[in-house]
Amino acid sequence: MAPLMKRLAWGAGALAVFVYAIEGGEYGTSDLLTQRDRQAALAEHVEVLMQDVDSMRAELKAVTNDPVRLERMAREEWGMVRGEKELLYRVRPALSREP
Repeated sequence: MAPLMKRLAWGAGALAVFVYAIEGGEYGTSDLLTQRDRQAALAEHVEVLMQDVDSMRAELKAVTNDPVRLERMAREEWGMVRGEKELLYRVRPALSREP
């Protein structure tokens, strides 16, 4: 019976070493899989940010090189007018008079 117990002990020890080699330590298999998923998510986020940067660069180029677009932005966003021939009217909503 003793040799069987010895074999079972060695087998359990070998199994424990094998499990520790796969899952133990600082970077186990599950940690590596989690990090791989996180890396993929971050890479996707970087791609979205790069697209945002590209669109902002295109917008900057359009604003700095296209006078028609710049004038439209000045009129729409800041209420600017051209020269002395145009007037800007600002209308405020009427104040309600409740008794």
